[in-house]
Amino acid sequence: MTRAVTGAATLQRRALAAGLLVVLLWGASFTIQKHAYAALGPDGFLFGRSLVMGACALCLLRLRLGRFWPKLDRADSIALLKSTAAGQVGHILLITYGVHWSTPFSSAVIFALGPLFTLVLLRVMGQTRLQRNQVAGVVLAFGGVLLFMAEKLLGNQWRAGGGDLVILVGVAAFSFYTVWSTPLIARHGGLVVMCSSIVLAAPLMLLLACSAVWAAPWRAASAWDWAAFFWTVLVSSLVGWMLWGWTNAVRGVARTAPLLYLVPPVAGLVAWLTVGETFGPQKLLGAMLALAGVVWAQWKPKASGTAEIPRTGARPS
Repeated sequence: MTRAVTGAATLQRRALAAGLLVVLLWGASFTIQKHAYAALGPDGFLFGRSLVMGACALCLLRLRLGRFWPKLDRADSIALLKSTAAGQVGHILLITYGVHWSTPFSSAVIFALGPLFTLVLLRVMGQTRLQRNQVAGVVLAFGGVLLFMAEKLLGNQWRAGGGDLVILVGVAAFSFYTVWSTPLIARHGGLVVMCSSIVLAAPLMLLLACSAVWAAPWRAASAWDWAAFFWTVLVSSLVGWMLWGWTNAVRGVARTAPLLYLVPPVAGLVAWLTVGETFGPQKLLGAMLALAGVVWAQWKPKASGTAEIPRTGARPS
């Protein structure tokens, strides 16, 4: 009995360590992926990402299922098409260009709003009712984002401000993916749904980005440029999500999700140390209000008859 308790405690510590490692990976990735975008161009990056991740996803499906495609009925196939359009196509396209135009810390703060977008979407679809604290949290968070973005827009930083707006739309797209893919994940598993969505999106993404293949500076890319590319594609996107899924399975979603609040501070610290991103008082205040709103909406007790806010959100692409 004691050995079993000790083993369980060890597993919990390892899962917590894995979760913290993912926070570090995702926090650093906002700066690293911007380097990859600058080196290869957003279109070149998207082409390479779709090629590499599509091949990896096919291999994972083969290992998991013994075949290259899951058996889906008509309803699940339609749901997979919808979630793929919102997630692996819409979200990835918007996030890639948004992060390219914006700054690492700004991108991380806006990413943190993902659960609130999902909550509002569920309310609009009539699948949940909002508690007063959740409404207050949503209002506070989006007020903080407006304050956060106002510094750039009032300072005529149109490229960065526009990037923030594009990321907002991309985060909203991921909320549609979350809602539409959740029943699929419950039936087929997260790895199968993720890989199937990547494979399904790959041909379209390759077609959309193929015009940039010849123009992309492949030969001029340095070893550091390629390291940034493979870090973003394999370490952040693939390994990061596998570790995150295992951590959720061991510790539970409710205990693991609050770790995501650490991603923006890590992203800000890495951006400050490596690329010199600066943070004025207005930007910091807006970021703190936005994150406080997300925490408030998720951590208040659930009232009787109301659904809990989904604890999932967008992530580095």
